[in-house]
Amino acid sequence: MQIHELTCFGAAPGAGNPALVIEDGPASLEARAAFARERATTCVFIDAPAEPGVAATLDYQYPHTRSPLCLHATLAAARVLLADQPLSVATAMQGQRLLLSRDGDSYFVRLDAQPAAQPAALPDLAALLGLPGFAPASSARVASVGSPKLLVEVADQAALYALQPDLAAITAWGKAHGVNGIYAWCRRADGRYEGRNFNHLDPALEDSATGVAAGALSTLLGHGIDLLQGRATGRDCLIRTRLEGNAVLVGGAAEPA
Repeated sequence: MQIHELTCFGAAPGAGNPALVIEDGPASLEARAAFARERATTCVFIDAPAEPGVAATLDYQYPHTRSPLCLHATLAAARVLLADQPLSVATAMQGQRLLLSRDGDSYFVRLDAQPAAQPAALPDLAALLGLPGFAPASSARVASVGSPKLLVEVADQAALYALQPDLAAITAWGKAHGVNGIYAWCRRADGRYEGRNFNHLDPALEDSATGVAAGALSTLLGHGIDLLQGRATGRDCLIRTRLEGNAVLVGGAAEPA
């Protein structure tokens, strides 16, 4: 078994969201789940391709659950797998095709926007986000590039870091509606965006960079963005996206930890 430790989407050298890339790892889902729990880190297992036209299958395992897609772990896999040419891979749970590429020191994942059903009624966002009287700065919407997120705009950075999310209630609502948590975001004065992701039950596991949310937000806004994340976790991250027709490219740095 080969284990590669990387940090991804770092806004500066040494920063970023950690991930483990495992080659020739355990075959069973139970062993993979135990591996991720023991290391308390997002893991991506590189398996042989299950279908023609792809170089590998990627199986994502968080410490608390298996995931259909994780873009910071995909970026880590790109750092391990890529040579000179773009490379197609597929996800283990849904068979989603991803195109991995490199541009200088940055790695990118190209994927298509996915249909996302809107809930019949929005939840009580003030209760879920822990801010009495809260109202979103724009209509909250579900969007997806493979892992649906409820995207909730807040007024500014101060509001973003004042949130006190009810993680259990967010998780319960998400399971009932097929949504993988809430992504709260705001517009910055410098033209960039900033966000936080809430889809873990443990506050200590807040994500430092959520590539699927960056991709979903780009499709919602209709243009590429520079998205900052990680201030709440002490791991400053920068995710860059751009749109190409119905596809979105999500990218950033990926370097050995």
